[in-house]
Amino acid sequence: MASKPNAFYAQSGGVTSVINASACGVIETARKHKDKIGKVYAGRNGIIGALTEDMIDTSRETARTIAGLRHTPGGAFGSARFKLKSLEENRAEYERLIEVFEAHNIRYFFYNGGGDSADTCYKVSQLSKKLKFPVQAIHVPKTVDNDLPITDTCPGFGSVAKYIAVSTKEAALDVESMARTSTKVFVLEVMGRHAGWIAAAGGLAGNGPDEAPHIILFPEVPFNKKAFLKRVDDCVKKNEYCVIVVSEGAAYPDGKFLADAGNTDAFGHKQLGGVAQVVAQMVKDELGYKFHYAIADYLQRSARHLASKTDVDQAYAVGKAAVEFALQGENSVMPAIVRKSDKPYRWTIGKAPLSRVANKEKMMPKSFIRKDGFGITAACRRYLEPLIKGEDYPPYKNGLPVYVQLKNVPVPRKLNKEFKLR
Repeated sequence: MASKPNAFYAQSGGVTSVINASACGVIETARKHKDKIGKVYAGRNGIIGALTEDMIDTSRETARTIAGLRHTPGGAFGSARFKLKSLEENRAEYERLIEVFEAHNIRYFFYNGGGDSADTCYKVSQLSKKLKFPVQAIHVPKTVDNDLPITDTCPGFGSVAKYIAVSTKEAALDVESMARTSTKVFVLEVMGRHAGWIAAAGGLAGNGPDEAPHIILFPEVPFNKKAFLKRVDDCVKKNEYCVIVVSEGAAYPDGKFLADAGNTDAFGHKQLGGVAQVVAQMVKDELGYKFHYAIADYLQRSARHLASKTDVDQAYAVGKAAVEFALQGENSVMPAIVRKSDKPYRWTIGKAPLSRVANKEKMMPKSFIRKDGFGITAACRRYLEPLIKGEDYPPYKNGLPVYVQLKNVPVPRKLNKEFKLR
């Protein structure tokens, strides 16, 4: 009797505070279908684990430990910024994946990531047919940037949005209390290369242009230095202080990032960082106001203690749906979150073809950005508010959250030849 097919799960790109909730959804759902799925193997350090045949046997973890992934941040199996090239450029990488999958009887491929991961998933589904070892490739959406198309929101975003909204509100109260004799301008830098969803979330901290944040700098709005400085000056004169939320991807009209470091990451993207300092120093040089700035950086995407319950539930749901889609015979698709209503907030899981997801970005619509370009509209607020609602605290012990540690038992290798990463 032929053995049951196994599944491969991997995490890709920057992790989120809820990516492990998706892993939990995948593994727990697969375990409920033992009659159809043998084991779930996880790639150590993302897709690299498949290429190097370095995999983890999740069946060696207890049900309690797997359940604990739902409230544990980081990437439990390790993630990686490693983008497979096109089939034309490096067919060997895709052939290696199929070779490893065939050696371990892996027929289900669940790739948890953003747009680049969707592209990899799509290509694997296509090539596996040609190599006569069909693999059902299902993309599990994840990105704090909230820029995947079709899905109403992306798991990982709601929790970052909550963290930024709360941090903006709390920091604003701090600055306001000291503004008469101390800091006049506070700048918070948030993630978001091309899409300003996270920056927009900072706008939830206040209502209207006279409440903090007084200025939001979006990647979608070309930076106008003169208009920006006038807005800062007017704000300080009227309110005594000014709070600014700036996306790392804020750019001049010619497309040059305010914080272009001149380097690129493993995905070929411009390396950004430090835009808060650029903006703050600009204010100091031109207006003379005392400033402070903060860079949310990894804190915003790892803050599981402040995760949105909506986000946690959706992250688990897409992992669960990915397995269910695979068992229904689906291939080259992504579970998508479909909004049914704003108030009360209702959502369900739909299905998106990867051909319409891979390498596409969803920007902030113009209707979500105020006409002056420095804030969010009522429509944006209606969209964002449900995504940050609800608390889902991890268990605590001695004042600190309790997170699970996996055994990470390796899967014995079956292939003799090594595969060298480029």
